[in-house]
Amino acid sequence: MNGRGERVAGLAIGVALIVCMGDRPALAACDFALQGDGRVSRVLDAKTFRLEDGREVRLAGIELADIADRGRAMLASLIESRDVSLHNTDDAPDRYGRQPAFVALTGSGTPIQFAMLTGGEVLASPTVSDQACSRALLAAEAGARAARRGIWTGSAALKNAESTDDILARLGRFTVVEGTVSSARLAGATFYVNFGRRWTRDFAVTISRRMMASVEAAGIDLKSLKGKRVRVRGWIEKRGGPRIEVTHAGQIELIGAARPISGDLAVKEFVPGDEGK
Repeated sequence: MNGRGERVAGLAIGVALIVCMGDRPALAACDFALQGDGRVSRVLDAKTFRLEDGREVRLAGIELADIADRGRAMLASLIESRDVSLHNTDDAPDRYGRQPAFVALTGSGTPIQFAMLTGGEVLASPTVSDQACSRALLAAEAGARAARRGIWTGSAALKNAESTDDILARLGRFTVVEGTVSSARLAGATFYVNFGRRWTRDFAVTISRRMMASVEAAGIDLKSLKGKRVRVRGWIEKRGGPRIEVTHAGQIELIGAARPISGDLAVKEFVPGDEGK
């Protein structure tokens, strides 16, 4: 059995990483109202599962790494055939009829999302509007990246902004790109963050004028980005060269702004049956 096979086997007996924030569960950072509960009948992928009553649930706050079906085995080991509670601002389904939620095992206040991120199996989503929750998710991902766990053991999960062809290979997929900004400027109704001098061919980030205030309110001074290292996440488009359009403030990070989990954020081993301990 190879290293990954041994890891999956370990997960199959229910041992996984769960993030706890001191004596307070990590749910304190993503403290949303209870929107239902149920028993998990089947895990469909790394962020989707079905309850015994037929409802499909989509894990909020994370995105699939889309690397060899990463994360499905870990999610199955955590929740399959177990009772869970669903938390969010509301229970409105997405356009596919799935319920987006932060999910915790019954008796535990810790969202499964933090285990998935800390284990390096998924990526933090920028779509969470609550800034405290978004920062906690990014910190969990940063911890896995710093420790080179899961998808972060190699270079496949983090794309170099200078590697245009490598980025274009992920057209239409959620991707994290990192690089040094060569120019940042407003042109008409769009702000361009360029990572190369060939504006029509190199990787760039576009921000509509209406989004600029939200991005800057999140601590990003757009006009001062030139020469700075930046990490951006989103869905790859092709407009001449590869592009990511910013539609959520959390898509752009200054390198070093998202700190790995440390100090009062501890990682502990979780074994089924210990939820209430």
